Parts: sequence; C-alpha cells; structure tokens
Amino acid sequence: MTAATDESDPQRAGIVRDSLGVGIATGLYGVSFGALSVTSGLSVAQTCVLSLLMFTGASQFALIGVLAGGGSPVSGAAAALLLGTRNTLYGLRLAPLLAWSGVRRLGAAQLLIDESSAMSVTRDTTDRARTGFLVTGSSIFLLWNLFTLVGAVAGEAIGDPRTYGLDAAAGGAFLALLWPRLTEPRNRLVAVLAVAVALGVVPFAPAGVPVLAAGGVALLVGVLARGMR
Repeated sequence: MTAATDESDPQRAGIVRDSLGVGIATGLYGVSFGALSVTSGLSVAQTCVLSLLMFTGASQFALIGVLAGGGSPVSGAAAALLLGTRNTLYGLRLAPLLAWSGVRRLGAAQLLIDESSAMSVTRDTTDRARTGFLVTGSSIFLLWNLFTLVGAVAGEAIGDPRTYGLDAAAGGAFLALLWPRLTEPRNRLVAVLAVAVALGVVPFAPAGVPVLAAGGVALLVGVLARGMR
C-alpha cells in the first residue's frame, strides 16, 4: 500500500464518479430530515446546527424520532449516541488505511459516516481510499446540509408533514439503512428479536425507551457471539 498521490491512476476517475453518485443520492435525502425535524419541534436553526455538527443521518433521525414521539431530549440523545457508536468502529478500521494524523485526522473524523467508510475501506491503496473517502464524505456533507435547510424551510411552509404521509420517512430511512445488513441469517435473527423486544416494551415505557431496548438486543447478541468464539 502506498501513501503517494497518483493523479494518473486509471481507477481514480471511476472512484470519483461512484463517490459523487453516492454523495448526491444521500445528500438529497437531507430534505426529508429537515422537514421532519421542524415537525418534531426543532427550529430551522436548530435543525441546521444538528446536521452541521452531528452529521450522521441515522443518529439524527433517531433523535428527532424520539422527540416527535414525545420522548425526552435525554432519551433522544441516548438513542443517537447508541447508533453513532458504530462510527467508532469505522474509525478504528480506517485510521491506518487513510494514514492521516493531526488536524487532517480531526477533519476526517467529521466526515466519518457509513457511506464514506464504505467507499474507502475496500480500496487497495491509500490514495484510492482517500479519494473515495474525501469525495464521498465532502459531497454528502455539502448536499446534506444544503438540503436540510431546504427541507426545514419547506417543512415550516407546508405545515405538518404527517398530512402528506411524510412522517413515514423516518421509519423508511432506518429500514433503508438496515436492509443491506440483513443478508446474514444472524443479522436477520437480531432484527426480529429487536422488533419483538421493542413492541413488547412500547405499552409500558415512554417514547424513546423501546428504541434503546431494541439496540440493547444487538449489543447483547454481539457480546454473546464474541464470548462463543
């Protein structure tokens, strides 16, 4: 593996093209978050700051989902934190691959999301990994924040998105993120158990707690599976 930058790399153009495709498709989705966020009770400014600083879609949807369901900000933050812990694992894998240090590593941490990790982790050189990571992460960051603003302003203009059925978008977003991970039987089993636990807890717990309980199922299975190796 080489850390040198090779502008003549014949694969570079393909990596940039694919990364931009992922960036545009994901960034446009920010409009749904913006619209749903203002509906959950956040202002346009709070919505934009959330996208700017948190910048991880699953955690953002988890937070506003709990708030929209009447849950407390603490429960929403806990759900967001639980989902965001996967980014720590991405960082452990990508740090030696991207080979950045100091300020560059700190800046890269802000772009560390599912898509940028996926577009870099399979590259066979440091330069290709950096290209996939930067193009994907930067394009999503720019478009996600831009369309968050568009969605938030539009959400305030059109009123309650539930009138148009847009409240289903948060659930749909989670399902879209989860779907590619259901190719393994163990993951499907975890999903079924998590749904069962969440449905069982709903009648007795405040909003937000069922999400945390479902996440606890995945953690428990992970710990037990590691102990059996």
